[in-house]
Amino acid sequence: MNKILSSAPGRVCLFGDHQDYLELPVIACAIDRTIQIIAEENGKDLFEINMPDVGQQRTILLKPVFSEIERGDFLKIALKVLQKRQIVPNRGYRLTISSNIPINAGLSSSSAFTIAWLQFLITAFSDRSFSPKELALLAYETEVIEEGSSGGKMDQFTVAIGDTIFLDTHTDRVQKFNDLKLNLVVGVSGLSKDTFGTLSHLKSNAWKAINQVKSQNSEFDIASTTVNDLNKNLELVETSLKPYFYAAVCNHDITQRALKTLLQEPLNTHVLGELMNEHHHLLKSYLKITPPLMDKMIDAANNNGALGSKIVGSGGGGCIVAIVQDQKQEEIIEAIKATGAADAFSVKVSKGAALN
Repeated sequence: MNKILSSAPGRVCLFGDHQDYLELPVIACAIDRTIQIIAEENGKDLFEINMPDVGQQRTILLKPVFSEIERGDFLKIALKVLQKRQIVPNRGYRLTISSNIPINAGLSSSSAFTIAWLQFLITAFSDRSFSPKELALLAYETEVIEEGSSGGKMDQFTVAIGDTIFLDTHTDRVQKFNDLKLNLVVGVSGLSKDTFGTLSHLKSNAWKAINQVKSQNSEFDIASTTVNDLNKNLELVETSLKPYFYAAVCNHDITQRALKTLLQEPLNTHVLGELMNEHHHLLKSYLKITPPLMDKMIDAANNNGALGSKIVGSGGGGCIVAIVQDQKQEEIIEAIKATGAADAFSVKVSKGAALN
């Protein structure tokens, strides 16, 4: 195969931020911002990679030394993951990688990059077919397991599968909502974020709180507890960890209510917006992951007619997303930009990773 085009979308978490690493469900959607790889055979024993968007070029040997892989080098880590499955490159390619997904902004540019790369490698060097779910698990192994990272599976599953999904991160069960009509606006803060550090800190504190309850109630299960038991269980958690436990339980409840709303016809976007605002309140007031600029962006969206809005991703920077009505879209985009945000734009729900 001389020429291969592999693409993968970004994603937005609608409900369940900071839930997947607790093995609780999430609701997320792929968006029509993508990363694309155009690959052509070069007759050499290496990959020549050109990334014009970031002004970078690099070469990778077909069989790199895996003991020398730097942290975050998902191109090489993916080669290692596929080698375990006897998928090994035997000819070189010249690749151009381009993207209109903002980088390090909470829209899963990293997972889109990894999945587009894995999809190219599998197409070029294997006769095996991998389902979207299997592709997601390969990306999860590449980004999280091999790295010893704190992330969950939401990003990889949403990017690979596409559309809007409810993902049970404990069992990997996926409920897909095809062609869900949502008008979304994304606001890009321009603030850099420490994804690994933020996730590690919040995950650690949430699990400490959960384990404190478990130590005094061996039958406790975070996935089955309800808000009705919240006050009783909070008494078992030390004061400094109470916000993390409270947020974990209440965010889980919000995700379950959002799922019920998605299952109803016609879709009530006003209710979804209200639930999104509830979710953001917990992320802001309990997990404290929204810097002042992003608070202004959220307020600007809501004050100009958004049905609901929230921060996206690990927090501390990155993006917000708002559910909007079509006639309010441009007004909300301009209001977000006026806060000093780096950018704002509309997005639609998109299909998953694809070969074009």
